[in-house]
Formats: sequence, structure tokens, C-alpha cells
Amino acid sequence: MNPNRTVDLDEPTPDALAAIDAEWPLIDAELALLDAEITMLYAEDRGGPDELDWRRLRRAEARVTRVAAEVASRSGTFRRTA
Repeated sequence: MNPNRTVDLDEPTPDALAAIDAEWPLIDAELALLDAEITMLYAEDRGGPDELDWRRLRRAEARVTRVAAEVASRSGTFRRTA
């Protein structure tokens, strides 16, 4: 840390790191979805997506939805109504 500053602006704060760590499962799920979407785009070069490509995409979408709900419920931003 720079002794001339009271706050080191070059590094994330412990709170920011904790927030990233808490959201990492969702980040990972979204990266997997992006990878599946890219695979679908490149599938056009080989005649279009096959059943496994579509299955991978559906599973990645479902995982994002599931993990987003889990992260939201842990952080208290998701409220269920009766």
C-alpha cells in the first residue's frame, strides 16, 4: 500500500473480494453458457448444431437460472411472496 494514500485504489477491497467470491458460482455458470453459445455459433460451420449442442445449451441455461436463484437467496435480494 502506498504510504502517501489513505486508500489503495489499485487493489479491490476485502468487501469487493467477498462479493466476487459469493457471486463466483454465477460467474462460472454464465461463462459456461457463453461457451455453449459460442459452440452453437461455430456449429454452423459443420452443418448446424446437433442434439448434443442443443442439450449443452439447455443445461447451461438451466444452470444459470438455478445458480442465480441460489445466489440471490443467499444475498437476501430474492424475496418470496406468500
